[in-house]
Amino acid sequence: MSVAAADHYGPWTVDDVLALPEDPRNRIELVGGALMMSPAPGLAHQWASHRLHVLLEQAAETAKAPVLVFDAINVLVPDGLMIPDLAVVDEGVDLSGVTVHAQDVIAVVEIASPSTRVADRKMKPALYAAAGIEHYWRLELEPAPRLYLGHLEHGAYSDRLVQAGQTTAVTEPFPLDIDPARLVKR
Repeated sequence: MSVAAADHYGPWTVDDVLALPEDPRNRIELVGGALMMSPAPGLAHQWASHRLHVLLEQAAETAKAPVLVFDAINVLVPDGLMIPDLAVVDEGVDLSGVTVHAQDVIAVVEIASPSTRVADRKMKPALYAAAGIEHYWRLELEPAPRLYLGHLEHGAYSDRLVQAGQTTAVTEPFPLDIDPARLVKR
């Protein structure tokens, strides 16, 4: 942890977090005035993120969807600042800043790692749902790749599970055929 973070007293604000020096070893998110830190993703995680980013971008371009796909951007939610592994954002978003408001985010993707599994399954869906983000996808790599496709319904995500070796046709936020097995290195 940086000296700046260790010397901080009281609840954190978004401005406090954004003023911290960049730390390539950790992701620092803000939930309810408290920092939530996780180590930088491992290689398998990064590979899956890259593959999914490419698939999302290609599908969005094919559908002529007015969106942009980002890796690890700062998303402002009502209770803090989250950094999803991937985010699909309205193309009209202001690119001059360092944060994106949740209302401009159409979908977020979290790739569960051993250090983030609980947050990705429990806390983050609740925060993203409270922010009104329509789609929350969670990719789990172990023991075999599987993708949970969450769609916001009545304030919570209703998940559809896609196992490795299965291909499912996603229609929202744009058409996409996806098999989680394609997201891991063989």
